[in-house]
Amino acid sequence: MVLVSNQVVREDWRKAKSLVAEMLTKHEGSIKTLRRYEERRLAYPIKGNLRATYYLTYFEMPGANVPALRRDMELSESVLRNLVLAVDAVPEEEIAQAALEEDADYTVPEPPADDEPDVEEVSETEDEDIEDEEEVLVGDGDDL
Repeated sequence: MVLVSNQVVREDWRKAKSLVAEMLTKHEGSIKTLRRYEERRLAYPIKGNLRATYYLTYFEMPGANVPALRRDMELSESVLRNLVLAVDAVPEEEIAQAALEEDADYTVPEPPADDEPDVEEVSETEDEDIEDEEEVLVGDGDDL
């Protein structure tokens, strides 16, 4: 699973997909499936992004090449996060899902605009931080 910045996906989702594919093939990976899985809001900002697009891929690669792949993904400005796991086989339904994406008629829904953090959430957090600081700073003088 690879989380790609929506800035890249908005330019061209196939370009973002090829970015992932190029990283895999660079490290002698043989791609079994690679598809746009989902676009969603992140639980917290990553590299200034509030939303990201997930790409799910199944691939074969020599085990010795996986650390270099992970390093390339970590250094990429477009890749926000990645997770590499070992599996026994590619699920049949995943093969079917990836094949649907290869159709010429396949269209990807436009990703929504990045979510802005709620102003109330930010101001409440700042107020709590200020109150905590006041409690630390205010004392009876015996603590010194």
